[in-house]
Amino acid sequence: MRAPEFWMRDTPAGRIYAALLSPLAAVYGASIRVRKTRAGPYRANARVICVGNLTVGGSGKTPVAIALAKLLETRGKVVFVSRGYGGRLQGPVAVDPSIHRARDVGDEPLLLARHASTIVARKRNEAARMADATGADFIVMDDGFQNFTVAKDISLIVIDAEAGFGNGKIIPAGPLREPVHAGLRRADAVVLTGGGTPAIPSFGGPIFRMSLLPEIPGLLRGRAIMAFAGIGRPAKFFAMLAHYGANLIGTASFSDHHMFTQREIAALRRRAEGAAALLVTTEKDYLRLDGAQRRGITAVPVSAIFDDSRGIEALFVPGVERELVS
Repeated sequence: MRAPEFWMRDTPAGRIYAALLSPLAAVYGASIRVRKTRAGPYRANARVICVGNLTVGGSGKTPVAIALAKLLETRGKVVFVSRGYGGRLQGPVAVDPSIHRARDVGDEPLLLARHASTIVARKRNEAARMADATGADFIVMDDGFQNFTVAKDISLIVIDAEAGFGNGKIIPAGPLREPVHAGLRRADAVVLTGGGTPAIPSFGGPIFRMSLLPEIPGLLRGRAIMAFAGIGRPAKFFAMLAHYGANLIGTASFSDHHMFTQREIAALRRRAEGAAALLVTTEKDYLRLDGAQRRGITAVPVSAIFDDSRGIEALFVPGVERELVS
């Protein structure tokens, strides 16, 4: 799904669309409250850290989850838990990148599994039980802030600092999964990704900043690039490429988790070859391509870098000196 323009732009037409959809938004918001009331959360033996957000789309949750796992891996066994959006397997199943594909378990779990053990399940409490059975010390939930079937020890809200909360309306009238004030009440900390300073009302907890850095910047500098992406906000990926010196001769945006067809990839490849450009995409998009589709395409992995890694680590590990950034 690609976010409608009126979610992010305050225009007269956008306000009309939002008003017309407000009854459905009220129903969606009520469903979150009902799920919270009825849930009997599973209390894991492992320490559960949830990396979530308040909006749909790409705020940077997965890179944050991976960065947290890297901070915690020296202190115990880390297991990722994911719903496996876009995959066909109900789970719980341990992700094996040598046999599973994006169509099986989703693209994000394949990316997570490159860094630590990963379990996908439609029912996250079943995934948490399986993680406990493997001897996990830390369970890192990639998404799931609005899922109440697993008790969380720490919840982080990841916010795209440029997009903020859009028009401030709940799905489908806007990008919010729940009211901002309700979500922030359950959050232990906020992580801002990208530039900008969004208004964060009624939140007194720590606020951290995170930057996304490409892992192959030397390949980008001065190079003619044809870039494509099917993520929450493709423009963020394109802007990062340009920031690190790429000469963007063309871009193509697709909806989040888009499954590319042979025809689409062939057309992108022709555009790149016609301009003598390198065809690049995100690591997550690359994982959704099959072997033949990957020919001539370069994935650009990114790493999440916290401005205050010791401060955020202190949320999970007692005794670590905190130097909070706000």
